[in-house]
Amino acid sequence: MQIQCFEVGPLPTNCYFLTDEATGKTAVIDPGAYDNEVRQAAAKHDVAFILLTHAHFDHIMGVGDLVAQTGAKVYLDAADADMAKDPRRNLSGMMNLGRVKPFTPDVLLHDGDTFSLGSLQIRVLHTPGHTPGGCCYLVENAIFAGDTIMGGSVGRTDFPGGDYRVLMASLQRIKALPGDWHIYPGHGPETTLAWERRNNPYLAPERYGLNT
Repeated sequence: MQIQCFEVGPLPTNCYFLTDEATGKTAVIDPGAYDNEVRQAAAKHDVAFILLTHAHFDHIMGVGDLVAQTGAKVYLDAADADMAKDPRRNLSGMMNLGRVKPFTPDVLLHDGDTFSLGSLQIRVLHTPGHTPGGCCYLVENAIFAGDTIMGGSVGRTDFPGGDYRVLMASLQRIKALPGDWHIYPGHGPETTLAWERRNNPYLAPERYGLNT
């Protein structure tokens, strides 16, 4: 398994290229923009899938152009399907930082779904709260977490469709995963689940006096 990360877009967002080294098949996770780095990287890979952790504009602005370049199928949690088309809910209309080209997801995901990228098995963990259809992708010992969890913090819940209590429940699902995992968040540096269990107040709200 090979992972490349590109920071893209106005916020900036981590766009990951996940490649199965056995077959060369690649999934692009959260193409928040279609810049030169993304375009050139896509030209060097056999891009089969575009995997979206949620449908906020800063994670999906590059989808339309990337589909046109690669023909890849787009995967998105079913609960965020309408958000992708709504400028108010995907925040592109609110923040005025970029336009989302219309696209239609090819596969609508649900909790526990699994699929293959070459020899890699990918499992979907539904983690709503930041958005209704937030999800994580579990691959070997890696979690592609979007804005569910990131470096001692979590995604905001004050945008349309956000729900703090729902997010807190999702974090407990992540915390309960067995063993340690590498976490690849939507923003900021890579972290680990072991570190987050020790240091992220949202994973131990009772210790830090946070509401649940």
